Amino acid sequence: MNLAAETNESLAHFSNVLIYSAMAVYTLAFLAHIAEWVFGSRSAVGRTAAAITADSAASAPAKVTVRVAQGGGTAVLERPKIVTRSAAGTRDVPDGPGAAGGTEQGDLYGRIAVGLTVLAFLMHVGAVLTRALSVQRAPWGNMYEFSTTFAMVAVGAYLTLLALKKNVRWIGLPLVTTVLLDLGLAVSVLYTASDQLVPALHSYWLWIHVSCAIISGACLYLGAVSTLLYLFRDRYEEKLAKGEQPGRFASVLERLPAAGSLDKFAYRINATIFPLWTFTIIAGAIWAEAAWGRYWGWDPKEVWSFITWVAYATYLHARATAGWKGRKAAYLALIAFGCYLFNYYGVNIFISGKHSYAGV
Repeated sequence: MNLAAETNESLAHFSNVLIYSAMAVYTLAFLAHIAEWVFGSRSAVGRTAAAITADSAASAPAKVTVRVAQGGGTAVLERPKIVTRSAAGTRDVPDGPGAAGGTEQGDLYGRIAVGLTVLAFLMHVGAVLTRALSVQRAPWGNMYEFSTTFAMVAVGAYLTLLALKKNVRWIGLPLVTTVLLDLGLAVSVLYTASDQLVPALHSYWLWIHVSCAIISGACLYLGAVSTLLYLFRDRYEEKLAKGEQPGRFASVLERLPAAGSLDKFAYRINATIFPLWTFTIIAGAIWAEAAWGRYWGWDPKEVWSFITWVAYATYLHARATAGWKGRKAAYLALIAFGCYLFNYYGVNIFISGKHSYAGV
């Protein structure tokens, strides 16, 4: 074995060590996020105070009169009214206090969780880079490499939003959870030893097409998480508005952003990334012409990429023209992301085609 081969093998081994190290730190971040939600829980009085909103016609809080019998007399008390829905023409319901629940202890655990996520992310980046150096190409030639890079970009997008002072720390727990699942699947089921690409992939379009696909998918994932949480939060607000019991997870749901905020966040991400996904498909068609002599051949991967595009286009069109907002639009968005997931896992593993580069 020559020196170059030994160096590449060492880099590949070091990449594996970094991946496992990143997973260990992500696990600590997961536990810290759990602690943030648990220790951020507050008493009923604190939760009630956080839900008070100003009356739409005056700055004083809305009040409900309660009569309490006291020693043969009647005392009139006033308590704040919890507002869960905005009136017509007014602003949305205020966002919840976040995962930390507005407590100092919960916030401390949240900051620890973010710090650990940053540390794990740096290890994760190192693992992807050393994998690229070991094969001397773009590190996404098979499903193992794509999965590790996808998770890295998803965490990077989350940390970027935090750095931009966006209120997204509530994504931390579901994000770290799914990243651990993704990396666990990658190292246990999808792992493929470092190797060179099949001839069709030897092109600079690999850097363009696949990188855009990874960035698009990672951001669409954040939109899907927000959409899913929106459905739970919307049902929670609906039950409160009807005077019903909100359920066993009320202490968690009340700390999320308002349903309207979650819906807007998901829509903005999907609308922003949709042009990039469109470019991804166009770049793939150009690459297909260079590799196989045709722009489109109805290969399973091409078909499901187009189905995913149509699903997101339908979602955005419905939001823009048909006035579909709320739960109907959320279901469309989740179906669209489901198409993306099937395009990645289902097509790569269960369906044969020209894009069968799973490596498993």
